[in-house]
Amino acid sequence: MITIFLVIHVLIAAMMIGAILLQRSEGGALGIGGGGGGVMTGRGTGNLLTRATAGLAVCFFATSIVLAILSGTRTEPQSILDQPAAETSEQPAAPSGPSVPLSQ
Repeated sequence: MITIFLVIHVLIAAMMIGAILLQRSEGGALGIGGGGGGVMTGRGTGNLLTRATAGLAVCFFATSIVLAILSGTRTEPQSILDQPAAETSEQPAAPSGPSVPLSQ
């Protein structure tokens, strides 16, 4: 389940990057320029890309929250240090080399 949401999350992120890069930079001239109100004129395209970016951002945040909730519900250990030690019947190998007495 997490994998499905993670793939959707990455696809949304890629589409959002594309939508942001397609937008025309206005250089701080807010609302200056533009002509009539056609569907795919510069202004119409800007509105479409702005709405698409906003929709993708909402979806991105939603999948982020879902992934955070799903990752908190996992119960199996995620680290080797969290797993219980396996019991073995073999004795560890004795260190080789010269022995140094502990106390004299």
